[in-house]
Amino acid sequence: MSILRLSGVSREVGTFVILDSVTASIALGDRIGLVGPNGAGKTTLLRLAAGRDEPDRGEVHRKRGLTLGLLAQEAHFDAAFMASPDLRTAVRTGASHLDLMAERLAAYEREGRVTQASYAELQHEYELLGGYTLDQRVDTALSGLGFSRDEWAKPPSALSGGEQTRASLARLVVANPDLLLLDEPTNHLDLDALEWLEEHLRRRAGSLLVASHDRAFLDATVTRVWELRDRQLTAFRGDYSAYHRQRVERDARMVKDVETRAEAIARERELVQRYRSHRKFSKMHEHESRLERLEAERREAPRAGRRLAIPTEALVGSGPSRSGEIVVRIEGLAVGYLPGRGAVDADGRPAAEPHLVARVPFLAAQRGERIGIVGPNGAGKTTLLRTIAGDLPPLDGSIGFGNAVQLGYLAQLRDAAIPGATVLDALLEAVPVTAGEARSYLARFLFRGDDAFKEVRSLSGGERSRLELALLGIQASNLLLLDEPTNHLDIPAREAIEAFMATSPATLLVVSHDRRLLETVCEKLWVVDKGAAAPFDGGYRAWRAAIAGGWTVAGALEVEAARLRGGSRRPGGAVVGSRSAAATGPGHPTDNVAVAEPAPTPGRPKRRDKLSKDAYRRQKLAVEGDLTRLHLRKNHLELAMADPSVAANFVEMRRVTSELADIEVALAAAEDAWLELEERAP
Repeated sequence: MSILRLSGVSREVGTFVILDSVTASIALGDRIGLVGPNGAGKTTLLRLAAGRDEPDRGEVHRKRGLTLGLLAQEAHFDAAFMASPDLRTAVRTGASHLDLMAERLAAYEREGRVTQASYAELQHEYELLGGYTLDQRVDTALSGLGFSRDEWAKPPSALSGGEQTRASLARLVVANPDLLLLDEPTNHLDLDALEWLEEHLRRRAGSLLVASHDRAFLDATVTRVWELRDRQLTAFRGDYSAYHRQRVERDARMVKDVETRAEAIARERELVQRYRSHRKFSKMHEHESRLERLEAERREAPRAGRRLAIPTEALVGSGPSRSGEIVVRIEGLAVGYLPGRGAVDADGRPAAEPHLVARVPFLAAQRGERIGIVGPNGAGKTTLLRTIAGDLPPLDGSIGFGNAVQLGYLAQLRDAAIPGATVLDALLEAVPVTAGEARSYLARFLFRGDDAFKEVRSLSGGERSRLELALLGIQASNLLLLDEPTNHLDIPAREAIEAFMATSPATLLVVSHDRRLLETVCEKLWVVDKGAAAPFDGGYRAWRAAIAGGWTVAGALEVEAARLRGGSRRPGGAVVGSRSAAATGPGHPTDNVAVAEPAPTPGRPKRRDKLSKDAYRRQKLAVEGDLTRLHLRKNHLELAMADPSVAANFVEMRRVTSELADIEVALAAAEDAWLELEERAP
């Protein structure tokens, strides 16, 4: 039985048709994903279903007594939510109907009417709706969606916009309506909160309609998919992956049918002309009738949507140069905020002392690696990336860049104004090219025609992201620092970014909560959690499996300490031969990061614990793989130095010798790591 039905629903804004004669229904227990490109009408459909807007034509039928809740992208919080004294109370207002029932039960008890049948019925309904477990459910929702107990006492007005949206989602979870309508619910969730929400949505008995560009989230939560395309709605069975297969197959069939019908029409036209020329009018009329039927049934091939086409070459200048083998080397780094530059105290007020966010004992990125930076919200991922980019000064320690590093940075905090009144102006102010070249370049990022003259301040989140991607690609870069690059982008744009990352020769450091991107692009991770950061040699799935087995950042740092002893440190934690990020900054790479031999340690070395067989095997494979690759590269460079053409070219000879120095440094560290590993063999 349907709890909500759309019958011939149309919605227009001026002369622009958003939805055209949409018919669909939702049954009790349905879990439906709503997909489509940005601007297809997903938010409009959710608002119509929730009763926030009314259709221009058609009707929306809701079951009598239906309870529903809507989480909008741009959340508007009611007075009860914002007036609550603390976050926990604000979330609890989602179950205000249970509080009213509790008051009625208390009134029955005060009046001595507990023996009445109405009291028993009310008590039974209260129990079925979860009234006796309400406090437990509030605490579970807050914890699951990433709020620490210290934050529960904050008033809603003291929360950021993203935190308020998460709190609104927690309130909807507690309310548990018959129909839950969610518009991009994953935008402000970290990986742990995402997994908690997925598990909750799988278990709840009510119906769900969720619009999302997160493919992994849709695969985990929905059993049907509604696709909005060309103002029409098409229903598919299965999760997102099943929908995608069905859509590809259906499009292929439609293209084949259109081609077959076009061939039949051309053949009938030829026969009509032939019989007309031979004056065989009965035959001619017969084929004219067939031609009319074929043309009446003519279908257009599915139109390929406009797709983001990120160029592999920069707009100006030559391509990126080849960087050194070690692209970034971090040692003893403390990241955070200085007074007057973002440092705040526990109450969110400007602080007089530096605010430490995380310590990074050692991290390194080699040329061509694609590294994902992951961890809970607020752990320091963005702070680490901003420090590497030179946007924030380090509080302590050093960041060294390899030879010939060209850095490009895409920030997540996109509130700062982009220069230029229009999209075209923004590009022309950033680089001296002709208007034609600029518009041709912008077209790759879907700014075509009049879109190039849109005001920057009026751009949507997805348009703003595409413009910043375009500005990022103006100059050649061989090290890309990307902070949530898929935010606000639809699925085709996300797939285009993934394809670009997978084929780009640049070294990538990517902060992201997009699990599909992490799985398909990043082969290594840097994990930031509980005030520290450590590397993980494996992809997203391997990391989540390792966490289930007890892996932690603190435990990984003990293993990483063995690699740190591959270089001697000056007082203050600086690596010999490196310079601090404050001294160099992005765009001013240091010379090769040199590491001296470790100083001898007086006395007997500390005995290290044995590794498990699985940990030993995994670490040994990684270290031996590094050794093999580095030895092969060293042999190749030594052969190149013996080449007369290289020896006669000063610039090329300098590049080869510089890279060889990097390789020898990396080899020394890898050999030390191998020796340490053998000492801990099971």
